[in-house]
Amino acid sequence: MNMQATTVERGTREFNFSDKDFRYIKKIVHEHSGIALSDAKQDLVYGRLSRRLRHHGMTSFRDYCALLTDTQDDTEFGEFINAITTNLTSFFRENHHFEFMAGQALPALMEANRVSRRLRIWSAGCSTGEEPYSIAMVVAEQLPADWDVRILATDLDSSVVERAAAAVYPLERVEGVTLERKRRWMMKGGGGQRGLVRMRDELRDMITFNKLNLMHDWPFKGPFDLILCRNVVIYFDKDTQRVLFERFANVINPRGYLFLGHSETLHNVSTRFDLLGKTVYQVSA
Repeated sequence: MNMQATTVERGTREFNFSDKDFRYIKKIVHEHSGIALSDAKQDLVYGRLSRRLRHHGMTSFRDYCALLTDTQDDTEFGEFINAITTNLTSFFRENHHFEFMAGQALPALMEANRVSRRLRIWSAGCSTGEEPYSIAMVVAEQLPADWDVRILATDLDSSVVERAAAAVYPLERVEGVTLERKRRWMMKGGGGQRGLVRMRDELRDMITFNKLNLMHDWPFKGPFDLILCRNVVIYFDKDTQRVLFERFANVINPRGYLFLGHSETLHNVSTRFDLLGKTVYQVSA
């Protein structure tokens, strides 16, 4: 999950958007998703939500805030959160994590789980699916076929979860993937699907996609051997991060691994993990 700024000059705004409206939106975004919007994000929020006002034929953010307060339908609230969050991802993003996974984490887990021959992985903030499919490729290349492997892929944004589950991508989205992996794990479309690729069923069968709000109750208890939560918590305040990482620690197997984004850290946030390097952590012994 990522967010980028959109500049909108106040004098040219189509809709009235007061500081009070922005404070209210900040409050409900934080309460619902854990995302802490800074004052610098006011123009971004205006730009992202304006289309929701047009959809409803509204003329002011005051009316839209009232809708969010009064509605009994989760549909608009879902559209609201989807509009606020933007997903930036790619196959094998921060590739050093996948190299570490293949070279160190998976061999250690294969030894630790040699009796059960079971592996559980969580992509927490999976966006449009490039991360969990990248994980699945690495796992399939490293583990024997008779292992019981399941990857849970979740995101707050329901629209990107649907796209991820479809497993279809434009060719330009896979340009950074090696030719060998493209040939092994992807199928080119023809006819009306020309210019698209589809992930092979061997990868799709490993992954379960679900919408999930990390701030709410989790409908599972784990345990997981690997959790990737990359470029998500940079939008959370420290108190929210502390709660989240405590929960992560409670659902990771002893000596399991946690991967964060390149600009994220557990320093002064959690003592439950040891840093192995390059935002790779392991549950403390």
